[in-house]
Amino acid sequence: MKELKCPHCGSVFSVDEADYASIVSQVKTVEFEAEITRRLTELHRRYQAERELAQNKVEQEFRQRMIQKERELGSKEVEIDRLKHQKEAELSVLRSEKDTALSSLRTEKEAELSALRSEKESEIQQLKTQLENMERQKQNELLLALVQKDQDIAQLKAVIAQHQNQLQLAVLEVKNQAQKQVQTQETEINRLRTAVELEKREAQLHEAALLKRHEDELRMKQEQVDYYKDLKTRMSTKMVGETLEQHCSIEFERYIRPMMPEAYFDKDNDATDGTKGDFIFRDSEDGTEYISIMFEMKNEMDTTATKHKNDDFLKKLDDDRRKKGCEFAVLVSLLEADNDLYNSGIVNKSHLYPKMYVIRPQFFVPFINLLVQASKKSLEYKKQLILAQSKEVDVTNFEHKLEDFKTKFGRHYELASRKFDDAIKQIDDTIAKLLKIKDNLLGSENNLRLAQQDTEDLTIRKLTYKNPTMKQKFSEAREGKIIEG
Repeated sequence: MKELKCPHCGSVFSVDEADYASIVSQVKTVEFEAEITRRLTELHRRYQAERELAQNKVEQEFRQRMIQKERELGSKEVEIDRLKHQKEAELSVLRSEKDTALSSLRTEKEAELSALRSEKESEIQQLKTQLENMERQKQNELLLALVQKDQDIAQLKAVIAQHQNQLQLAVLEVKNQAQKQVQTQETEINRLRTAVELEKREAQLHEAALLKRHEDELRMKQEQVDYYKDLKTRMSTKMVGETLEQHCSIEFERYIRPMMPEAYFDKDNDATDGTKGDFIFRDSEDGTEYISIMFEMKNEMDTTATKHKNDDFLKKLDDDRRKKGCEFAVLVSLLEADNDLYNSGIVNKSHLYPKMYVIRPQFFVPFINLLVQASKKSLEYKKQLILAQSKEVDVTNFEHKLEDFKTKFGRHYELASRKFDDAIKQIDDTIAKLLKIKDNLLGSENNLRLAQQDTEDLTIRKLTYKNPTMKQKFSEAREGKIIEG
């Protein structure tokens, strides 16, 4: 049994479990309905506010158009007044000319009459008749001018009336278009809100995936560094009994082949053009070749007598690359063992020959992975570019149909795009920070590397030390650019 207390009288009474559960359910239902009602009221109020804002904007545009039409009507009235004053001025000039002509004629005739009055009585009468006719003609001309002026005024009034009718029709059309635009805008606002929320969720998922992938890559790089530290200590004995070509072939089959089972890696046995390289590496995705490398291996033991340098073999390697249609050329060399330039990392020779690199044998596997990742990213971005262009065509067609809507909502779309770009930039910055943290962790081993000089050359920091070219290449790889020589 449960005890309940009346909130009004304070009486306490007992109820069984079933009645108690029923009362609790009723209270929860009432509170839930009240919450739903409150939220619906809030949504309706927000919708009304947005709708009133849109209507105010449309009314403002309508008032501006009315002001423009009133200005045009004012200019027409000014034109009517100008024409009226012009006609009156012309009448005044005509009257003045008539008076001047009459005065002149009268003076002449009176002089002639005073001299020849006796002889010219009949001529005087004729002249009087002519003067009367001329006066009547001038009056007729004045009447015609006044009639023409009245006709011009009537025409202008008709034009004004026509413009007023057109203005009323335009006002009705603007109101109808405004109502349609408000409805369209409300629909598009809901669609854009849904799209923005979806993009936010996709960006969050993409960021989490990038972080996880980067952590995996860091772990793999650290494993490779540890491996090559051990490899460096055993390199002198490992090269005994096996050639450099055998070593690279074994390394490829051991570390690259499991990740790329369909890749082509084999000896270059085609000497049709007179020369050939050592190995050719090719790989494709969806039937499209995205990477190809021509390898040349040079061992110290192979050139002990001649003491050649690495640059001596670059021209031949570039010719072999061109003849076999490969994108990159890589010289895997043990020559110039005392040269710090080659011992510090991967050396870019693209200033001499396009996409030409010289590496030590311990960087054979990491450099292939680097070029493969960069080439895959470029292929992916090309596909994304084609897809984006096709989508952009649809968007352009849509924008042509709704030009007014694009003007009003373009800024919101631009802000959303900027926020998306900022999110991508923040992801890149996070990756850069993680890389910096990794470099700092590796830098904590400075004391050990000073004791082990041979292993010091195999750290990630040494790979990029005094090598701005490779730093730039890593940066371009993160931004999705193709690594160019």
